[in-house]
Amino acid sequence: MKNTFKNSNEYILLFPDEIQQKLIELREAIHAEIPDLEEYIGYQMPAFRYKGKPLVYFAGYKNHIGFYPGAEGIRIFEKDFREKNYKFSKGAVQFPIDQDIPVELVQKIVQFRISEIDQKKS
Repeated sequence: MKNTFKNSNEYILLFPDEIQQKLIELREAIHAEIPDLEEYIGYQMPAFRYKGKPLVYFAGYKNHIGFYPGAEGIRIFEKDFREKNYKFSKGAVQFPIDQDIPVELVQKIVQFRISEIDQKKS
């Protein structure tokens, strides 16, 4: 997808309604942890910063929503991904379009990433 968008809203609007709803739900789950997170576009996808550091990224695809919490965010929650049969790699997990966004899991991952950034800053 060519970068023709300036913010998360424009990015989300590029997708069909079903995928838009999943992206919005994921975005809201991330914001629920810290409402004033800074949003930006990084690597041509919506992203969040916490205390000036990249927190998580997300992206829409035809069959899944990609969530990118970094390598440690994947490693710590690998068991959860296996239990739900989510495809995952070193730095990403795929949430299938035909399933609900795992809001509680996303929020746990975001909390982990926040604490990880806080620990590195201290």
